[in-house]
Amino acid sequence: MAATTETTESGAGDLIEVFKALGNPARLQIMQWLKDPDAHFGEYEPIADRRSVGVCVTHIQAKSGLAQSTVSSYMSTLERAGLVRPTRVGKWTHYRRDEERLAQVARAFGATV
Repeated sequence: MAATTETTESGAGDLIEVFKALGNPARLQIMQWLKDPDAHFGEYEPIADRRSVGVCVTHIQAKSGLAQSTVSSYMSTLERAGLVRPTRVGKWTHYRRDEERLAQVARAFGATV
């Protein structure tokens, strides 16, 4: 029984981190933009393929109008929650959504409520 409680508490902790990350309107907006990067970042010349590598952090910063340090902090928060994956392309970091993790979160949320 203790293992089940421990697993449940661990899963709840994971969900709490996800909801904290998405509780910020700007981070939530970034996640929405990353769902369809070609539609939302089409005005920016891609450094790499957006579908496979993601969106350059400089493009996220330009679109959001936020300071580079703020965007970097926000992306780190989303990464720690497991919602995005970073990829380095030269000196640039690109981010894409982790769709598998998002599906896990949706299933875990459905199981807890």
